[in-house]
Amino acid sequence: MNRMSTMRSLAFCVALAAAATAAGAQDTRIIGFDQAVEIALAQNDTLRQARNAAALDRLDVEDAQRSFLPDLRATSQTTRAFARADDDTTRTTSLGVSSGVTLFDGFANTATLKSARYSSLAGERDLERARETVVFTVASQFLALVQQREELRVQRENLAAQSALAAQIETYVKAGARTIADLYQQQANVASAQLAVVQAERAAELARIDLIRTLRLDPRGAYEFVAPEVTTPATISVADLDTLIGRAFGTRADIRASEARLEAAKEDIRVAKSTRWPTLSLSAGYGSSYTSAIDAGWSDQLSDARGGSIGLNIALPLYDRSATRIATRRAEIRADSAQVDLDSLEQDVGSQVRTAVLDLDSAQAQLAAAGAQLRSAERALEATEQRYRVGAATLVELTQSRATRVEAASAEVSARYEVEFRRRLLDYYVGGLTAATMRF
Repeated sequence: MNRMSTMRSLAFCVALAAAATAAGAQDTRIIGFDQAVEIALAQNDTLRQARNAAALDRLDVEDAQRSFLPDLRATSQTTRAFARADDDTTRTTSLGVSSGVTLFDGFANTATLKSARYSSLAGERDLERARETVVFTVASQFLALVQQREELRVQRENLAAQSALAAQIETYVKAGARTIADLYQQQANVASAQLAVVQAERAAELARIDLIRTLRLDPRGAYEFVAPEVTTPATISVADLDTLIGRAFGTRADIRASEARLEAAKEDIRVAKSTRWPTLSLSAGYGSSYTSAIDAGWSDQLSDARGGSIGLNIALPLYDRSATRIATRRAEIRADSAQVDLDSLEQDVGSQVRTAVLDLDSAQAQLAAAGAQLRSAERALEATEQRYRVGAATLVELTQSRATRVEAASAEVSARYEVEFRRRLLDYYVGGLTAATMRF
């Protein structure tokens, strides 16, 4: 079984090498973190949808502004009347221009405009939050890629050490200082290390594919992502919690969007109540007409029959079958739902920031413990290797000590990048995230 696993692992390594060679034959595009963020901001599907939604909201504002302007219409009508007694027909043509403007509609037009502006503001804030999400996603996936490459480095170092030990044991066996069983056991350890390298290579490649998918890059292209250097972040304590929550309430774009939607819902109540008021409008028209029943010519009739009109129209609602009451109640319920959404979001944001701070503190403590564990495992491995060279330790002890060291190194890598992820997650929850603040 070990031999079959080894052969499969080697075959997979050969396939990966062939794929890498084929990709290298193409023009490889080098992409750093800043460039990746720019690509994502330009091509991410969710962000493009948010831009479209914001554009539609701006059009709604323009549409609401038109209600304050007068309209202008040109009309033309031609009729033909047939007489019953003879075959004579009469043709009549009328031409005219008319215009009208609403002077007062119960403040419906002003409330509609305010509601549209608040909705547009909410759309802009949604777009801002979508940008922050894209930046955070790219940063997280870059972190995942760097972490998987570090894991691959740990496994390759282990494979190199296991292979060197196998060569050393083979020398011992030839000299009669070790049994052949030790060599077979170490060869199995090398095969296991090869399999771990293959699995780490696959994990690193999957992390790279995730980045390609997020950036909406051509999957047929060849890309090399330049991993940024990760530095240890400054310690953030729970004592900063109140400040961070207050900052989140003040800067989170989705909270600003929810507040704007609440204000828009309040304006919608005014729109619903406006039908209780009378409406006042002004209209004006000017035109002329021609008829074949008169012997005068076309131009003479149009000149003689021209005239205009101006009117002031008022409409007072008397009974609307409770339509206003029902519409108002619906608008009030929607406004209450918007208030509930805002309260729920603020509660969620506070919980997110609190949890993120605690998780960051825990990750920092885990990193410190993992670093201490790694240093102890390295010293224990050095001691066991020395004892094995002089025959005071068995191969089983050496194998266990090396496995402990590899596990500790892997745990230290995971803990280090967990701190980085938690720090960036806290920045995302607090809000106001940009590519500059997310930079490594």
